[in-house]
Amino acid sequence: MQEARVKIKYHTDRIDRIGYIGDKSDWIDLRAAEDVSLRAGEMAYISLGISVRLPEGYELWIVPRSSTFRNFGILVPNSPGIVDESYSSDEDILKLQALAMRDTQIHINDRICQCRLMPHQPRVVFQEVDTLGHQTRGGFGSTGTH
Repeated sequence: MQEARVKIKYHTDRIDRIGYIGDKSDWIDLRAAEDVSLRAGEMAYISLGISVRLPEGYELWIVPRSSTFRNFGILVPNSPGIVDESYSSDEDILKLQALAMRDTQIHINDRICQCRLMPHQPRVVFQEVDTLGHQTRGGFGSTGTH
């Protein structure tokens, strides 16, 4: 497995150090670094308590965990949040944009999102054509319900 080194600065000692959760996934959970109370309809940027310096050619994707909505009633309106390697100073603290769908409490060290290091996409060149030369598979939802 290829390895990439990410420099990380913690801005608090109140959150667990990030890392993989056993052998369950190759996504990495991120934690709230502050207590946040939100009422339904409110939005907040929740500090994740870390700054990172990514390797050149990579970006960090931040998305909700599968349990984020169930546990906290929040949606992530800019999901996925993309952090590129230029966002790399000590003051560039990662945050999760959260929109509350119900009244909720988020506490320091709660696992509220997850991240994945991704290589930049290659340079894309668009080639205009008169036909794509492929049959239609139907519209959205055309593959059935089962």
